[in-house]
Parts: sequence; structure tokens; C-alpha cells
Amino acid sequence: MALRVFVKVLGFSPAERHALNTLFRLSEQRETVYSLWDPQAPEPPRLALVDGRSEAAQRDLGPADKALKLIWIGSVAPASSWRSFERPLLWPDVIQAMDELFMPPGSLDLDLDFDDAPLTLPPAAPGWDASPPLRALIASGDRNQRLYLRARLALAELTQVDEAQTGAEALEMARANPYCVALVDFGLPDVDGWTLLRALHAERPAIAHLIATKASPSLVERIRARWGGAAVMLGNPPQPATLRSALEKVGRRRASHFGLLPARHPR
Repeated sequence: MALRVFVKVLGFSPAERHALNTLFRLSEQRETVYSLWDPQAPEPPRLALVDGRSEAAQRDLGPADKALKLIWIGSVAPASSWRSFERPLLWPDVIQAMDELFMPPGSLDLDLDFDDAPLTLPPAAPGWDASPPLRALIASGDRNQRLYLRARLALAELTQVDEAQTGAEALEMARANPYCVALVDFGLPDVDGWTLLRALHAERPAIAHLIATKASPSLVERIRARWGGAAVMLGNPPQPATLRSALEKVGRRRASHFGLLPARHPR
């Protein structure tokens, strides 16, 4: 059963409110749902989100609000703030902070951007030769993109790669093979990308790490993809540094599975 959290929002521009309302609507797909609080809401708010540059918002911040967990957007945050963020505002960081409060541990890791650290997959344990080889799936109708992604996978020591040129082929392969990672392009000719993402996420055997690619994905699309089962949505073609960091996480999960590293998010 989903947990609904009402959030009292004070201040913010119409554009910021629109972005926040969109993210709240997308959260309806998750176990923890965020809703804008108003006096007619069936429950009191559990969080206050305050625009620190709005004098009206600060005036409206009453004693009852200060008793809530308080996320402050802007400079000179009050001591009662649980978290504060400066502008330019990155909504994924704010949602991440909210998830830290209300989501079950391990339910979401909303790191939509990756650093440029070099890829270093965990080494095999001494004498460990029995771990099965990792297998990857590339689903793209663009031959050049498939070649590029295959090369990036090879650099990450992922050399067993299957290629699908259509969504139907990708689903057939996913049903027949265990994949540690699938790179799925939203430009496939025969299927809507969101439909394919949901179908792949529901397939068994499960794909451990789904990475979606799309030309110039918006913030909302990237979050929607994450909440729809993808580990991340990257631009198309993915930048080498961001793809390298994403694949590093595949290596970490594999090491965790075989006891080489502690799991980052026990499930």
C-alpha cells in the first residue's frame, strides 16, 4: 500500500510550482506518493517546503509549520531547517532529501547525474573463477549507436552483448536470457519507449540494471524513467563519462551479489 505524504509548499514562482506539481504527479507511480497539502486535505502536512526568497512565504511560516520537517530553498536558512538548498534549484536533489525522510531504505537512489570518475570494476576475489560472465543487451535501431555502446561496454569488461533492433526483439531476448544490464533507446521504430521500459522492468528473469537513452531528455522524463524502473536515463548518445559511471554501478552490484563487496542498498 502506498504511503501518501502531504507537503505544505510556501512561495515559489509559477514555473517552479509547475515543475514541483509535475514531480508530485509522477510520484503516484511509487510506493511513496507526494501530494500538495491544502486545508481540505484529509491529513495534516508532514513536511514544509519553503521558498526563502519570498517574504510572503516567510510570513506565512507559522509555529505549526516550524514543528514540521522543514526544507528551505534559498540562503540564510533558519536553524530549524532539516535541509536547505541554494539556487539554481535542482529538483532531483530536493526530492532525494524528501525520500530520505519518507521512503523505505533502498527504495530509490535518485542520482540523476554522474561524476567523471574513471571506471574501476571491482577485482575478482582470489581464486574466484566460478562467477558467471556478465551479459548485456543493447536495444537500438541505429547501427552506429549499437557499435558505440558495444565499445563502451567492452571497456567496462562487458563483452557478451546481444543486440536488438526493435522493441519486439528486445523483449524476446529479455525473456530468454539473464542480463545484468540493458541499454534501451527510446527511438526504436516499433514501440513507444515508455511502454517498452515498463515491459522490460516487469520481465523475468529480471534485468538488474536498465539504462534508458533518449535525445535531449528533460528533467521530468529522466525522473519518470527512474520511477518507471530504469536506473537512469541518459542523453543520446550517452557521454562517455556518464555512461562509464553508470556501468561502474553494474560492477558494484555484481561484486555485491557474489560477496566481493557489501551491498549498497540491501533489498
